[in-house]
Amino acid sequence: MTFTEQANRIFVQAINDYHLTDNVDTPIQNPYGRDSIEYSLYLKCWIDTVQWHYEDIIRDPRIDPTEALALKRRIDRSNQDRTDLVENIDSYFRQTYSDVKPLPDARLNTESPAWAVDRLSILALKIYHMQEQVAREDASDEHRAKCQAKLNVLLEQQVDLSTAIDQLLEDIEAGRKYMKVYRQMKMYNDPSTNPILYKK
Repeated sequence: MTFTEQANRIFVQAINDYHLTDNVDTPIQNPYGRDSIEYSLYLKCWIDTVQWHYEDIIRDPRIDPTEALALKRRIDRSNQDRTDLVENIDSYFRQTYSDVKPLPDARLNTESPAWAVDRLSILALKIYHMQEQVAREDASDEHRAKCQAKLNVLLEQQVDLSTAIDQLLEDIEAGRKYMKVYRQMKMYNDPSTNPILYKK
């Protein structure tokens, strides 16, 4: 099984587990060992799934402004958790390939493996929810047909992105590419770099 075959399977598992209750306050029940990459992949997709539904809720035009502000704070925390977890997954990759000596002509990739995995997790969510739209009995035939066309593109994109990630990992393992990870350094979350916070 390739890395992305494993990841996609875990993403589907996390999304399906969330939708057993379809409630953003449902406690996570991660079935994998805490120190495993499987644990991190499941947690990654769970965070993405909860945030997907946060984003749905906050777009309700009838939402109470106080509730909207509280939800915005939850979205901010979720974004930070997501970023921290992606960086942890990159640490896993760096450790996995720490003994690989890059070839003299090794090239740098445009993004780290974990940020590509981040996109793969979001793609699994898009596929799940587009499939929901295709199956909607209360929607028009035109709506379902449009969503089916979009779903076909998403499924093709999933194959392409999965292939590209697996090829990237093969290149890193063979020394043809090397990892260089930059931390996100999100300034608006840092009281020492956000002027709204440090000027108070």
